[in-house]
Amino acid sequence: QVQLVESGGGLVQAGGSLTLSCAASGSILRVNVMGWYRQAPGKQREVVASIRTGASATYADSVKGRFTISRDNGKNTIFLQMNSLVPEDTAVYYCNADIMLRTTLRSTSYWGQGTQVTVSS
Repeated sequence: QVQLVESGGGLVQAGGSLTLSCAASGSILRVNVMGWYRQAPGKQREVVASIRTGASATYADSVKGRFTISRDNGKNTIFLQMNSLVPEDTAVYYCNADIMLRTTLRSTSYWGQGTQVTVSS
């Protein structure tokens, strides 16, 4: 009933920038929270940044000052601007959204398919 479609990953040199986007579509009544997670090889998935409706964004300490999450509420889309990238940022980045459905009036968490970000040294 809901799809999250991510785009914007790729290969970049250390110090470079990338912008990820994630668009939610489907039977959406309200988007409560949208955010980005990442998972590096051999590591657990971790939250990178999130933004709740009507609240400020939050960031992992490792990306503060380098990454910026923003949201286009009208299009149920979020963006992650990533600057000053370092090899440690290499991971698969996943979009996550907590969405209330029109059909059930219940909130459920959804995940995107993931997009690879590779930062070369």
